[in-house]
Amino acid sequence: MYRYNETDQRLVEERVRQFADQMQRFLAGQLAEDEFRPLRLQNGLYIQRHAPMLRVAIPYGTLSARQLRKLAGIARLYDRGYGHFTTRSNIQFNWVRLEEVPAILAELATVQMHAIQTSGNCIRNITTDQFAGVAADELLDPRPYCEIVRQWSTLAPEFLFLPRKFKIAIAGGAEDRAATRFHDIGAQARLDEAGNVGFAIHVGGGLGRTPMVGQLLKPFLPRAELINYFEAILRVYNRHGRRDNKYKARIKILVKDLGLEAFAREVEQEWAWSRGGPNTLDETTFARMEAFFQPPALPEDDPQAPAYLEPLATHTPFARWVARNVAPHRRAAYGIVSIALKQPGVPPGDATAEQMELVADLAERYSGGEIRVSHEQNLVLPQVARRDLFALWDALRTRGLATPTIGLLGDVVCCPGGDFCSLANARSIPVAAAIQQRFEDLDYQFDLGPLELNMSGCVNACGHHHIGHIGILGVDKNNQEWYQLTLGGREGNGAALGRVIGPAFAAEQVPEVIAQLLEVYVAQRQPEEIFLDTVERIGHGPFKARVYGAGDRP
Repeated sequence: MYRYNETDQRLVEERVRQFADQMQRFLAGQLAEDEFRPLRLQNGLYIQRHAPMLRVAIPYGTLSARQLRKLAGIARLYDRGYGHFTTRSNIQFNWVRLEEVPAILAELATVQMHAIQTSGNCIRNITTDQFAGVAADELLDPRPYCEIVRQWSTLAPEFLFLPRKFKIAIAGGAEDRAATRFHDIGAQARLDEAGNVGFAIHVGGGLGRTPMVGQLLKPFLPRAELINYFEAILRVYNRHGRRDNKYKARIKILVKDLGLEAFAREVEQEWAWSRGGPNTLDETTFARMEAFFQPPALPEDDPQAPAYLEPLATHTPFARWVARNVAPHRRAAYGIVSIALKQPGVPPGDATAEQMELVADLAERYSGGEIRVSHEQNLVLPQVARRDLFALWDALRTRGLATPTIGLLGDVVCCPGGDFCSLANARSIPVAAAIQQRFEDLDYQFDLGPLELNMSGCVNACGHHHIGHIGILGVDKNNQEWYQLTLGGREGNGAALGRVIGPAFAAEQVPEVIAQLLEVYVAQRQPEEIFLDTVERIGHGPFKARVYGAGDRP
């Protein structure tokens, strides 16, 4: 993974000292709240419903074991013993004390971490595929490109005060596992006819109040022009994006209002000024950055090792875990292990300090000391020898981290909702817990097959409910919490937004409504169909009829 040079380290440490001074002046009454607010936001500090919350950046979702241990230590010393991994691959500490935040930032700096630009109207954390560098279908490892973009965008004066927050995702696989079409800019690796490396660029995607699927702006951009082209897009947005209405300030609204063709013309004109200029990336830059992300020297191994095959054939819980939580690695003797942070009764994405320390230990023992954070709020060990899978599973099982539900109904994606967030209309965590309890039978989950359920506590969509096969949105009706359901959302190359099925439901109704939707699926599905296939084939009608009957809510 990328390692800071002297300039990087000095920048982060100077930022810590600067914010410590700003915090001291604020606590002394020398800075008003309106003056302090933009300063704290660009250092990841929010004031939430019950306490300050600190959001720490995990660039492109990659952590070392040392960094994860530091996060565990911060959770134990400065919070309530746990952290919350988010759908942007960051971690949030929900119970920090305001006056201790500079000390936390200083601790983070010792392991090359920070909270810079995790909030505010700036370019946020760059995200990518959690399987980057090891996936079998990968055209290129996107992490070097993410790091190049991160360095370009961090504290860039031109892009620190954009009309609204700005999110970029880069994917390197044939299949888009980074949800690039739901970002302000999404780049997916491509090869042209001559085999040259580049990217397909989508623009204007996003969720929130006005969800949109990103549109294809440029089918093939040579990789050397990545920064020049991104800069052109940002300058057009900075120039034309609305600043009078935050609900219409995202780039997706600008693209919609101008139209893709007119927006593309503006970008091409802006790009013409910088194309081939100082920010053009050369082969030396790529080679230098790619050197940071070379895979560890993995020994040749036997994919048919008895230590793997014997328990796989005789131990059903282990076999289930392998089936759901181990993805193909580019080397047959290895697997990519997803660790589900979805224990029943625990908010999705939460991990205790002890669990983080365990994962750090296991990463060092079995996966070269590297951990990934997925936008599904799970952790990933990217390269585990298949002969070690049983030992790894057994160690995870003792701490409740071997739930075999990746990609199944129990793998609920969920924002903190009204229990923590001051923006939320409704509580999402208790409803997610009720759904997990209602469908805790693993046999039933395996029979249903792949099924993604995402839930958000408000229209800001931090739980990505629009792209769940089943989506749930908490809404406020006359100061009461209700929950609106959508069907048919999906990420990936065939990205689509879910559609609302009808009037909202009370919290206590939601698990039973989900059960009714699943009954329709089980009755209607054809062989080899997953839930999403059935929804697309038969449409929403049969599901609505089952849930609403003649039109009345159940």
